[in-house]
Amino acid sequence: MGDERMDADTPVFAIAAAAELSGMHPQTLRQYDRIGLVVPGRTRGGSRRYSLRNIEQLREVAQLSSEGMSLPAIARLLDLENQNRALRRRVVELEHDLREERASRPGVRVFAAGTSGSVMAVPSGRRIRRSTEVVLWRPWLGGAAGASEDPDDSER
Repeated sequence: MGDERMDADTPVFAIAAAAELSGMHPQTLRQYDRIGLVVPGRTRGGSRRYSLRNIEQLREVAQLSSEGMSLPAIARLLDLENQNRALRRRVVELEHDLREERASRPGVRVFAAGTSGSVMAVPSGRRIRRSTEVVLWRPWLGGAAGASEDPDDSER
């Protein structure tokens, strides 16, 4: 496998192993794949390969189904869980980018956001005209040295 790392999304289990691990019949897994409920990865030859996350989803489907939840409702729930996971990953990426940006620009503490949604760093002390329809935000540092004591005391 080289430098590739295996995680919960790495497709490794053949359908027989995934069926056994999830406590389902292989035909049920094929049906769930056909309707888009739990979609495994594929090999170059087209064989299904299930990840640990797929196995978790199959178990969740079995549990929810046994509690009376319909397959369309389960599909919606799984979709929302996937969206949530992707958004959490994006937040982690953005927090990382923000830490790197702050480290590379220690004098910059103000950000400007345009009406299009773009965000840029503005050096401290630089004024932005209101006519540009820009919103300014400065993090309140809670009384840290050199910080304003009033969280609302920002450039306007």
